[in-house]
Amino acid sequence: MSKLSAALHKVGHMRLLHTSDWHLGRTFHGASLIEAQRAVLQEIIDITINQQVDVVLISGDIYDRALPHVDAVQLCNWVLRELRATGASIVITSGNHDSASRLGFGADLLDSAGVHIIADTQRMLQPVLRDAGDHQVAIYGIPYLEPRMVMERLGVAKASHEAVVQAAIAQIDEHLEQLRAGQKPVVSIAMAHLFAAGGIGSDSERELSTGNLDVVPAELFEHFDYSALGHLHGRQKVKEHVRYSGSPLAYSFSEATQRKGVWLIETSASGIESIEEILLPVPKKLAILKGKLAELLADPDLESAVGAWCQVTLTDSERPADAMATIRTRFPDTVVLNFAPEGTGEKEQPASYAERMAKATSTEQVVRDFVEHVRERAADGPECEVIDSVIQATREAQASQ
Repeated sequence: MSKLSAALHKVGHMRLLHTSDWHLGRTFHGASLIEAQRAVLQEIIDITINQQVDVVLISGDIYDRALPHVDAVQLCNWVLRELRATGASIVITSGNHDSASRLGFGADLLDSAGVHIIADTQRMLQPVLRDAGDHQVAIYGIPYLEPRMVMERLGVAKASHEAVVQAAIAQIDEHLEQLRAGQKPVVSIAMAHLFAAGGIGSDSERELSTGNLDVVPAELFEHFDYSALGHLHGRQKVKEHVRYSGSPLAYSFSEATQRKGVWLIETSASGIESIEEILLPVPKKLAILKGKLAELLADPDLESAVGAWCQVTLTDSERPADAMATIRTRFPDTVVLNFAPEGTGEKEQPASYAERMAKATSTEQVVRDFVEHVRERAADGPECEVIDSVIQATREAQASQ
């Protein structure tokens, strides 16, 4: 927990909570995560209360898809209501998984309720302003910008993420300069959903474009006092004041070692007073297991993985029969099963399926090779008998016609 947890809210200070990439409605290898998402969102609500947060920032991908399931919409409605009940304002920007037009529906009306949704380029230049007494906090939201959709609007000739983000920030900089000409100091906060150069990605993120066309230089955000980024699911610091909060839950096994959390930012008239990490609890752990089937079932050191989502790689020389059903007798939430026999990297690679078919001397051999190719385990004695009997019966039936 943050060192600030027991401190009183200081006069002339403001606290903001940086979170992103909720992906409400997402599944984990087919399993629903709604209840796990509800649990971790309740933690964010509790943090907002305990830390006396003034503004909650959600930097894109509040939903997992453009047309979210009704359960995801209901969960979103619940968490926004509960967050507002704490007294905190909420600022949301759209991400590449969101439908900007749907997410932004009713945004003008919601402003009066303290929920500010920035999902189009027009609202980019309408910062959310909060008065902290001796200074103002100006929060500029940059929605996810699909280059070909916004390049003309932003006066950009090149369809790249760097070009459109640079143009958007240039417009914001002009507006910010006018704001800073006022009597009170202004602490500027940027929100954006993008891939900043230097960030480390995960398998669960949808690519924004092919190659490196989606990478945006972090230096573009140097004029802001703090930049709350979304898109990358690992919480990380690209630069001191340019950070990703990451997703509150792990959405792929590549995130198994990540510690999920949020950033708590405190402002003062002099700028950013402090940035603290607050870790989130893990509703259900991830476990990556590798070994022979019998050893995994018997190893007492793997007891902690029994209740986890499991990715299992079996190293048996042949694929065990009913491998998934067997591994689930101990690890019931195994959702990924791979097969990598030990020593295959050192041995001569087996002939391809086409090569084996070319050498097959009988119909029986063709079928047996097919079975071995599909399941990576040769047919055993009883299975060979079934194959032979079916082929023989077929031949006899054809001969009698």
